[in-house]
Amino acid sequence: MNASSIRRLEKIARSAAKSSYSPYSQFTVGAAVLADSGKIYAGANVENASFGLCNCAERIAICSAITAGEKKIQCIVVYTPTQAVTPPCGSCRQVINEFGPQARIISVCDSDDRIETTLDALLPGAFGPANLG
Repeated sequence: MNASSIRRLEKIARSAAKSSYSPYSQFTVGAAVLADSGKIYAGANVENASFGLCNCAERIAICSAITAGEKKIQCIVVYTPTQAVTPPCGSCRQVINEFGPQARIISVCDSDDRIETTLDALLPGAFGPANLG
């Protein structure tokens, strides 16, 4: 994946964060997923007064891709308007594993701080479809 593709994903993730519904935590997150087809899908976190029903930006972006007929993702960019980067939470890591076990994961923020990694590094020994035979 080239630098211009990554910049495009970052721009879409930053834009998606503007749609965040986060009245409880005030923690805005945007995500952009690059599917195998080359299409990009965006997501923003959506909170709920019943905190267990909140949805992360990463999972919303992935579910949008799957709803559109995609089956695999290549890369996900996560943006938070903070000074330090925030990697995907454990639940998001598991969902990324379902649809992109080899996916590149990039976390960016409002500083030069960034994480560029793979799911294997964030979720070693992950349980996934292959475990179900």
